[in-house]
Amino acid sequence: MVSQFVSTHAVNLLGDIGFNFPEGIHAIGRLDNLSEGLLILTTNKKITRLLFEAATPHKRTYLVLVNHAVTEERLQQLREGVKFRIRGGEYYTSAPCEADIVLQPEISFPSPYTMTKNIPYTWLRITLTEGKFHQVRKMVAAIHHRCKRLIRVSIEDLTLGDLEPGGIKEIDEKEFFMLLKINVR
Repeated sequence: MVSQFVSTHAVNLLGDIGFNFPEGIHAIGRLDNLSEGLLILTTNKKITRLLFEAATPHKRTYLVLVNHAVTEERLQQLREGVKFRIRGGEYYTSAPCEADIVLQPEISFPSPYTMTKNIPYTWLRITLTEGKFHQVRKMVAAIHHRCKRLIRVSIEDLTLGDLEPGGIKEIDEKEFFMLLKINVR
């Protein structure tokens, strides 16, 4: 589904979940319709500014399934930052990030994708502090791999855990700020 409640396109929306969302709720740190994982919904309009426009950047971690084996050289390219094309034909170089190979990702829900037995694949854990232009997909494409699955597993210490797709977990505001490392004054 897309990370919104209204769309002019025929897509699955957050409102289709069947939860009684409070008035004024909105998504923070959107996911595209091909991505999965942790999505923050809040009625507090200050959260976006506090989380993504703060002086101290907040970490977002993704599990990324890519075709073929990723070499240490390609992994190092991700860590140092890679150049990729954005809208208008311009190029953007990603900031350095954390990137590692994950042998057995801890995912409690099944993949919607069928893996081809003859094609090897690699799971990566990528942690970054920016998220622009469908960045993770473009970063792995820049190192010559195709993103097959993209799951946001955490934002700072707020983790997806064993929450099922479409599942909702309400969190006390004090705990929410603590997990996201947001300093509210």
